[in-house]
Amino acid sequence: MKLSSKFVIWLVPLAFAIYILINKLYFAEVYHSLKDYSDAVLAYFVSYLLVGLPLFVTAIVLFGRQSFEALGMSQSLLKGFGLALLFTLPMFVGYAIVFDFNQDLSWRQIMLGAVFAGFFEEMYFRAFFFGLLFRYTRLGFIPSILLGAIIFGSLHLYQSSEIGEMAGIFIMTFLGAGFFAWLYAEWKYNFWFIAWLHTLMNLSWMLFEAGDNALGGVWSNVFRVTTIAIAIFFTIRYKSRSKQKWEINKNTLLIKV
Repeated sequence: MKLSSKFVIWLVPLAFAIYILINKLYFAEVYHSLKDYSDAVLAYFVSYLLVGLPLFVTAIVLFGRQSFEALGMSQSLLKGFGLALLFTLPMFVGYAIVFDFNQDLSWRQIMLGAVFAGFFEEMYFRAFFFGLLFRYTRLGFIPSILLGAIIFGSLHLYQSSEIGEMAGIFIMTFLGAGFFAWLYAEWKYNFWFIAWLHTLMNLSWMLFEAGDNALGGVWSNVFRVTTIAIAIFFTIRYKSRSKQKWEINKNTLLIKV
């Protein structure tokens, strides 16, 4: 199926805007309604799926049977998990040494704060919004990631009420959105890789009480930056050894030429 770049440019942001609106207005209502009839974790999972229906429907309209491939879900799940685990080892080991284990952490908190947050945020923000715009239109990396990164950063502002801390959280999560998008593109659009990476980074943070919000403290960021540095190092090594061209380069930053 040959897609019109202009069609994708209009339809993907429209679907994403509808998703954001539905999520803001109805997620809590849907969740509480479902929770009355099922387990809280299952209700949360189903709620995430339901508010994301505009995105799934759009992907099917655009790509039909190739939707899984277009979203990066046809890539290797095991390879994605292996890479993510390797890259996040500094966070797990470092936090285990520096911080106390969070004994109050529940299975429900892990599923909601690590697994669901990691997988659904990467699916909706990176695989759908960024991925479809960058892969299937002439838009470059910066315009493809900019709006989604702003929204992604804004959605994390609830973690604090102090202006300075809110600014730090926004900058951290905004840059994180760009980082995950870059990794997604350079590792052959493997959705499972970025989903597991996001999930495991969240999990290490939660298991060892590394911080009260996404900003964190000195040691929290020392090991987080180490994970980021390792991810960048192995990405450069992978691209060099496989002799693959960089997806993000001077010809794909703004408008693809």
